[in-house]
Amino acid sequence: MSIIVPIGPYHPALHEPELFKVYVEGETIVDVELRLGYIHRGIEKLGESRDFLKNIYLAERVCGICGEHHVQCFVQAVEKLEGIVPPERAEYIRTIMLELERIHSHLLLLGVSAHEMGYDTVFMHLWGVRENLMDLVELISGNRKTYAMITIGGVRRDISRDQADKARKVLKSLKDYMSIVKKIFENDRTLRLRTVGRGVLSYSDAKLLDVVGPVARGSGVKIDIRADSPYAAYRDVGVEVKTRSEGDSWARFMVRIDEVNESCNIVLRALDAMPQGEYREPYFTKLPVGEVSSRVEAHRGELIHYLLVKGDNKPYRWRIRTPTYANLAAIPKLLIGESIAEIPINIISIDPCFSCTERTVTIVKHDTLEEKVVKIKDLWRRFRRSV
Repeated sequence: MSIIVPIGPYHPALHEPELFKVYVEGETIVDVELRLGYIHRGIEKLGESRDFLKNIYLAERVCGICGEHHVQCFVQAVEKLEGIVPPERAEYIRTIMLELERIHSHLLLLGVSAHEMGYDTVFMHLWGVRENLMDLVELISGNRKTYAMITIGGVRRDISRDQADKARKVLKSLKDYMSIVKKIFENDRTLRLRTVGRGVLSYSDAKLLDVVGPVARGSGVKIDIRADSPYAAYRDVGVEVKTRSEGDSWARFMVRIDEVNESCNIVLRALDAMPQGEYREPYFTKLPVGEVSSRVEAHRGELIHYLLVKGDNKPYRWRIRTPTYANLAAIPKLLIGESIAEIPINIISIDPCFSCTERTVTIVKHDTLEEKVVKIKDLWRRFRRSV
């Protein structure tokens, strides 16, 4: 007979309010249910009452970690509908800021994962190195977070030669340090016992569940919007997609370690190849009637913004599909069969962000155009039935 062990909605190991109903027999997990809905903020609806310029700041606050990627995705959609082509220098600066944010996010996640395993030495060192990166982005943008760098038609600030030299120094030092971190994840006995063979998501399951980002790449699925559908300056500087075949929590962490090094390389290449010239085009007032979607590769995976505009200076409809939403379906596969002690580390290995995920979903039947609002908890039940 199974019993329910509630994890959350407020739990010291999970940094956002969510509820996992974990069904266990002894110490073994036999089923799991996810309950969200504690921090839905209605950002998409709020955006319908603001003009596009104000929505840039709102998009940056969808998530406290990947705000710049939300801005890039939103701005790309606006520019695509208007037919705006940002200056080439602006595209390089955007790429640099996006990759610096990716590094910051991966360092944060790797540090927190070490903390969840009781490895606070690695946690402190990773966050200490992360401070150097935060100082760098503050030097470039004026802010440690919510950088307000990307805008419609380009970027708000240029990168000076002194800032570029500082960035090269910080990134080269970070690459040296990440080689040490990689050796720890590869060789430390306790860390490997907690992650190797734990929370396995096979290649076939990853494809079936349509997971994205490091979760997919950790299971051998080679997908990355930066390489598959390049935007900004990625078409020029290139991206080497990092994958692992093991599909366990260890593989997902190793993918992020490899991606930190690759992001450092991307920024260094972008700094060396960045052309001279303007970095911002004039702003406009209204968009034409139409609808458009935009995709970027955020830290957690594919991020999509959709805009429906009716000839106004504000969106008639704004829809965001975050990567966490795509990855939640994998949680039963990660937890069922594991012990209770492995719940936090297996969940954190997908790097979930619940505050930017929570919303209702409207399903439209293509033949009758009948609309039905479906809550995430109802979708979760469908996921469980399919798995």
